[in-house]
Amino acid sequence: MEISQNYEPEFDSLQDLMLHMGRKCSAEEIPHLVAKTFAARPHVGLVRIWTVQPGKDCNACHRKHLCRETSCLHMVASVTKHKENTAWNCTTGADSRIPIGFSEIGSVALTGVGIRIHNFDENQKKLFQDIQDTTPEIVGVGIQPLALKNDILGIIAVYALIDLKRVRRGDRWLGNVAGFVAFALSNARAFEEIESLRAQLELENEYLRNEIHHIQSPGGIIGKSPPVISMLDQIAQVAPTEASVLILGESGTGKELVAREIHKRSLRGKKPMISVNCASIPGELYESEFFGHKKGAFTGAISDRGGRFQAADGGTLFLDEVGEIPLLIQGKLLRVLQEGMYERIGEEKTRKVDVRIIAATNRNIEQEIAAGNFRQDLYYRLNVFPIEVVPLRKRKKDIPILARHFLKSVSKKMNHAVPQLTDSNIRELMDYEWPGNVRELQNIIERAVITSRSGRFFFHLPVASTQVESSKELSKEPAENPWDTTKETVIFTEQQIRAKTRKNMIAALKKCKGTIYGDHGAAMLLGISPTTLSSRISRLKITKQEIFNEKKISADIDPE
Repeated sequence: MEISQNYEPEFDSLQDLMLHMGRKCSAEEIPHLVAKTFAARPHVGLVRIWTVQPGKDCNACHRKHLCRETSCLHMVASVTKHKENTAWNCTTGADSRIPIGFSEIGSVALTGVGIRIHNFDENQKKLFQDIQDTTPEIVGVGIQPLALKNDILGIIAVYALIDLKRVRRGDRWLGNVAGFVAFALSNARAFEEIESLRAQLELENEYLRNEIHHIQSPGGIIGKSPPVISMLDQIAQVAPTEASVLILGESGTGKELVAREIHKRSLRGKKPMISVNCASIPGELYESEFFGHKKGAFTGAISDRGGRFQAADGGTLFLDEVGEIPLLIQGKLLRVLQEGMYERIGEEKTRKVDVRIIAATNRNIEQEIAAGNFRQDLYYRLNVFPIEVVPLRKRKKDIPILARHFLKSVSKKMNHAVPQLTDSNIRELMDYEWPGNVRELQNIIERAVITSRSGRFFFHLPVASTQVESSKELSKEPAENPWDTTKETVIFTEQQIRAKTRKNMIAALKKCKGTIYGDHGAAMLLGISPTTLSSRISRLKITKQEIFNEKKISADIDPE
């Protein structure tokens, strides 16, 4: 391009550039905007911008041995107007990384003082040889630091097609523009950091609001039985480490409580623990739930959304019912565990994450592996430190402690007076097998608090069908069959039926020594609920003397 000898660069139009930079929020967009605008000037052949970035990812850099600091200059923009030199529009190549202090460009980053080179000397021609060979009309370069106070953010280099001595305001102009660029870049980075922190906070709040009901009392894991003491010892061993933990146990045993105890005692305890119930996620939404998605990535993706991994960054991710995760997602989950990197759906950017995984399942994972439903390599990655939570029926010594704890917490929540557990109540709870484990015990206690009246406290424990059948066999008085035609049909009056019922009920109470509740209680023997038996005792006016003093039972009962 021919430039007139009378050409004088003008700088007023750069005000538009400053206004555009003020409207740009992305720190990635600003360098490209500046370089493109500068390169459009008639006297500019090439514009390059470097920013100061960590040097830990520069393992392939041929100048790595020259770096004196952990940071170096990374080229982020390179623009030329010459179509034949399209290579200059790339940010890769020999000068894509420049150690601070190396060459004129690195020296400006070290000292913070801009320089202007007129007509390259021999040494400088070697430095800029590649540019000279391709674009010989470039005769000088102005290099300015992108400095904000004492902080060097980067370097801008403007390669000129005219003798820079002709540009009267060149140094001041480039210095002022570099100052504006540094200010805009700093603002953009601050804005992005604020947005990132705000998004992270919103994401944590979104998930943590759903976790409020899991907040435990100061007591933590409750129990004094040998299995609980052994489990607490395992928690104390693994909590301070970064090892993945696989918690095994039946449904309702408190696997999530164990996970929370591990997180609380770990070095990540002040960060969030995000829980994912893998059994409740629809199959097509697993990837979005775990890793998030970009707006428009699929139908219904109306906005950007961070996933559970982003929410748990720096903390712990608890994968409950991990055996439910589909095979396709298991492979992507394994990559995150191995490399600590993932991509959102619809986004090419690779994100890094620092998350500790605690998983739980009530399935036999080894059987799932044999059936082809679970990846063996993922199982080994998760099963670094297994912890088994024993069912409640195998630690019955903890039932009274748990019952009193739940009774106190439920009564407080419902603003009830705390009922007292009697020895009979404890025996009834101890005799039950608790197929639903601790969760069932908590529900039974809550139901009993709701239904308690006038100090009477009943648990309404379910009766197993096998127990009902066995109780019927204990009845010594065979039932009359009114349809047996081999015998004369006997018809009883209502009063006689009540008398027989009363007599049978007293006999059952005597056999059970007055106990109504539990596996060895009269209610179980008669095959009716304890509340029904208590109601009939009151209606039939059965007294303690009749049960314990062998008083003769009268067949004459006053009708109701």
